Amino acid sequence: MLGAAFIWGFAFVAQRQGMVFVGPLTFNGIRFLLGALVLIPAFWLLRPAIPSGFHLRPYLFASIMAGIALFVASTFQQLGMMYTTAGNGGFITSLYIIFVPVFGIFRKQPSSRLIWLGAGIAFTGLYLLSIDSNFQMQTGDILVFISAVFWAMHLIILSYLSPMHDFRLLAFGQFLFTGILSLILAFILETPQTESIGAAMMPILYAGVISVGIGFTLQVLGQKHARADHSALILSLEAVFAAIGGWLILDESMDSKGLIGCALMLTGVIISQLKVKSVK
Repeated sequence: MLGAAFIWGFAFVAQRQGMVFVGPLTFNGIRFLLGALVLIPAFWLLRPAIPSGFHLRPYLFASIMAGIALFVASTFQQLGMMYTTAGNGGFITSLYIIFVPVFGIFRKQPSSRLIWLGAGIAFTGLYLLSIDSNFQMQTGDILVFISAVFWAMHLIILSYLSPMHDFRLLAFGQFLFTGILSLILAFILETPQTESIGAAMMPILYAGVISVGIGFTLQVLGQKHARADHSALILSLEAVFAAIGGWLILDESMDSKGLIGCALMLTGVIISQLKVKSVK
């Protein structure tokens, strides 16, 4: 999952660049279908292509459940990114590090004290990394906030479903559902054009092949063996990698406050991983 956080951090730049040319539903539709296509060779490279004990109806139900959460989360995130800054968007999206433990209380799966401590430290670091003195709530911020709730729900859903299904099949199913639904709505609500899609092809390719095809698949694989709250903290490091990506690619500077934020986020993740076996 650390690999997924690394990939998603750099994907944040690609997503913003892509939406200069195409609408959020068009962008998501193409990138999730690309992610599904990327997985097809894995069915032949990693045998068996269809694992023993496979049942179609439970698999379709799992794909739709994960796909609904993924579709809503990614759609609201893309919409919000059109109306807010990168710093605000990155900070609010990663609020799932708090939402997942909170939801755990209602699911009667409370997180350990170390998880809460790690989440609090990571949240403080995230604030220092992402937010400046001009932080203001905008329409885009509210949309991204909604996406953070559904990212948390997606993490929780995968924590139930990933151990029950082959990670390739589950990832493929949720990508296909999200991509098809996004494109259907794109043709209804947007005006996809070949020229615009061509102009956004490089960001779409990265977001589809790398972010979805590899990053989200690593998440599904990782959550076969990890609790949702641990996963949320590890994946929240995407904010750190996004800052590094901005420094390397966009020549964005990082002051001492940002460096302290990165250090606190890493500290929070490390603390959350202590005594994992004692949490049941």
